[in-house]
Amino acid sequence: MKFQKAAVLAFLATLTSLAMAGEIKPFSQQEFNALTRSGKAVVLDITAPWCPTCKEQKPILERLMKLPAYKDVTLMTIDFDSQKETLRKFKVTMQSTLVAFKGDREVGRSVGDTTPSGLEGLVKKTVN
Repeated sequence: MKFQKAAVLAFLATLTSLAMAGEIKPFSQQEFNALTRSGKAVVLDITAPWCPTCKEQKPILERLMKLPAYKDVTLMTIDFDSQKETLRKFKVTMQSTLVAFKGDREVGRSVGDTTPSGLEGLVKKTVN
């Protein structure tokens, strides 16, 4: 009985944390347009699998997106190697670039930052 109660509590804690987490998903122009038109917070994460800086950024961004403060932020990943047209649209020339939007307005941009405080500062601009 104790095991079942512990399992139920762990499951509920997981559900609660998921409800309090921002989404991380691949970029879709249609979804980006819908989110920004409705005033939502979006951060574009331009990444490449071979990029060491991107690999340093990834766990920091994943931790940030789990924080309740950023539960309404959507992090959309864009592949640097295969989504060149999207990169041109957002005027991005390097991997490890992050572009932050509050609604349809760009509120910040970062290239190559791997500091937790710097990345959080950028994400924070989308919700303040």
